[in-house]
Amino acid sequence: MKAKQFFRATAAGLTLFALQACSTLPDEAAVAAVAEEAAAELAAERGPALWKVADEDTTIYIFGTVHALPAEVDWYSGPVKAALDSSGSLVTEVDMTPEVLASMGQTIAAKGMFNDGRTLRGVMTDEQQAKFEAGIAKLGIPAEALDPLEPWFAAINIAQILLQSAGYDGENGVEKVLEATVAEGTERVALETVDFQLSIFDELPMENQIAFLLQTVEDPQAGIAMLDSIIAEWAEGDAEALGNMLQEANASDPLVTARLFHQRNANWAGWIDERLDTPGTAFMAVGAGHLAGENSVQDYLGQRGISVSRIQ
Repeated sequence: MKAKQFFRATAAGLTLFALQACSTLPDEAAVAAVAEEAAAELAAERGPALWKVADEDTTIYIFGTVHALPAEVDWYSGPVKAALDSSGSLVTEVDMTPEVLASMGQTIAAKGMFNDGRTLRGVMTDEQQAKFEAGIAKLGIPAEALDPLEPWFAAINIAQILLQSAGYDGENGVEKVLEATVAEGTERVALETVDFQLSIFDELPMENQIAFLLQTVEDPQAGIAMLDSIIAEWAEGDAEALGNMLQEANASDPLVTARLFHQRNANWAGWIDERLDTPGTAFMAVGAGHLAGENSVQDYLGQRGISVSRIQ
């Protein structure tokens, strides 16, 4: 339970990074930023994977995104920009328009905070509480600050704070950039609702949520280092290496992996299949982890007899 388990928490946090404004933890809890040379190395990489599905009158570009990035990573150019410019629809995991993002606070509070008198440490055994308090003390975060949060939401809050401290910013995330640069009048399509994304974690059994949280606080700095490596593979466009890293990181909890990745990948392949019945061009931007490794979106498309070609 080292770096790869922390990555699972950061992956969940990145899935919901657009919601970071609702984090309940203080900024002073952040740990030291990653070295400047690491960011420079990421900036030098080019070519995140871009895929295409097409028939005689429909084209769907599929781009693997990262929901938060260091400012120095430059990916928006070449085939990616050309594909977006040619598309009449921008398809994202959830609605990323500013109006919708601004209204998410109540939904998050209802899902992520206890409202029945329980507390975070109160749902733990003595052994779990001791492990949690020891881990959180190393991060300089007061344990009582997390008590109102359900375990899964506490884990994501911690991961987000650490990501921000390491230079990862949701404002630099791919979806935010796409939303800011897409042509006026482009149709917006959301594959899921915020309520559905939150339920992926909120409906996990309590024991899975607690394990998720304890893994997050065990070795966060090693997890950040692993995430740096994953981002570098994404920026370079090495889908095979990215898939191998994600496969290893996700192996420890099949239930979370199935809910966070496999079930959604199958759903999105179904959406693409149906969308091919409508003429036009669409740009689909979803987390890069869904387009790499076993049971990826491409795998489920293949099961439907749909060919996918890589164009970057």
